[in-house]
Amino acid sequence: MPMFLLPENVARQDGFGADCPLGAERGKPLLITLGITRSMEQESLEIAIWGSANRKDWKLLQVFPLKFYCGTYSLVLDLTQHPEVRHLRASWKMNRWGGGDPSPLFGFYLMAEEAREQAVGAY
Repeated sequence: MPMFLLPENVARQDGFGADCPLGAERGKPLLITLGITRSMEQESLEIAIWGSANRKDWKLLQVFPLKFYCGTYSLVLDLTQHPEVRHLRASWKMNRWGGGDPSPLFGFYLMAEEAREQAVGAY
């Protein structure tokens, strides 16, 4: 069953999501899916995934390449390389350039589910 690291939201500034405890997904490869449901011209969104063993000390695990358009984008986060990670958290950074309103606006969500071998090939 998918776990939402970020429920669908509309943001106008950089931010962090709540920490999500890992249960059975701990130490396994996860398929992370970013869905962008709303965007404007001339702006970018960067999503980062952070991991923690104790909910105090967070380390960067994975970053999506910059995104500019609506769509769904996926990547594999291999937690076999980070067995100590018990919690995940996402952060986002937005940028807007050009004329008009300088504030960016994105609607997006981020979910994680156990990666299936056929989706990622041999680990």
